Amino acid sequence: MTPTAIAVRGEASLRLKNAALLLRPTFAALVAAEEELGPLFALVERAARGELKLSEMAGLFWHCRHDAAADLTRENFSEALADAGLASATPALKILLGQILGGR
Repeated sequence: MTPTAIAVRGEASLRLKNAALLLRPTFAALVAAEEELGPLFALVERAARGELKLSEMAGLFWHCRHDAAADLTRENFSEALADAGLASATPALKILLGQILGGR
């Protein structure tokens, strides 16, 4: 079943391999991402300059994952993200970065 992203929640859908992952930028998810990656505004600025690292994008996505399969490990997730390519991740990244800047 493909999860449906709800725009008013700032959710994004990310297709990895044969599954879609729902990304929900809740307060708790963003706090966890910030603890790992540093200030979120700085993350947005790096993204705007084209300096966002793949590991930073993977970290943001990892913390925002919602209702992911229990057996999904961060390593498997990161590998699937790299396999899918940056072009497939960019729409979801744009939505999450917009939520960080604009809030709900």
